[in-house]
Amino acid sequence: MGRIAVVDDEENIRETVAFALKREGWSVELYADGLEAWEAFLESPPDLVILDIIMPRVDGLELCRRIRKTSETLPIIFLTSRDDEFDRVLGLELGADDYLCKPFSMRELVARVKVLFRRLAATKAKRETEPGDRIRAGQLELDLQRYEATWKGERVGLTVTEFMMLRALVRHPGHVKTREQLMKEGYPYDTFVSDRTVDSHVKRLRRKFESADPSFDAIETVYGLGYRYGAGEPK
Repeated sequence: MGRIAVVDDEENIRETVAFALKREGWSVELYADGLEAWEAFLESPPDLVILDIIMPRVDGLELCRRIRKTSETLPIIFLTSRDDEFDRVLGLELGADDYLCKPFSMRELVARVKVLFRRLAATKAKRETEPGDRIRAGQLELDLQRYEATWKGERVGLTVTEFMMLRALVRHPGHVKTREQLMKEGYPYDTFVSDRTVDSHVKRLRRKFESADPSFDAIETVYGLGYRYGAGEPK
């Protein structure tokens, strides 16, 4: 079923989340702070991480940074206070796949976890059973089975959510994709996320490609509508 790490300094939250997840059949490992979790992950990475932002020793944002340096595809869900919009957005920009605001329902958390595991399973199945279909657009190439992107021949590490949103843009260069359309591409299993979440993922996408090539400007914002790909591509 999968191993889930729950990282939160509040014992009652850890225990309540663990009870709900174990009832669904998942194996759960609990950590009281980010450093304890990170040391355990170096030995044996989990299949999914649920983490709080404000924690002692190593906080959730720093732990997310460290995880993303070792894996772009490990699913990460943030738990955050309802008023911490800045932290929520920063978490997404660092590479989290999803977030829930405290207080949250265990039913919704379980649903989000199932979405991410279904998406991982679908990705793995494509890699194992299908030939390597690719999309090319100028200097960009997407491997649709491996969920890998290259720019000018250099691999750019993307999370699954980022890859799916980029794929939606690249399939129709020059066409505007609304935030709602990108939301459905990045979260295809009826999971609602805000426009701000989509903007955070696009911002992170741009930053990754700009790190590979400072002149990158192929993802254009169309104010009031959404985004399109190809405006900055050489003809």
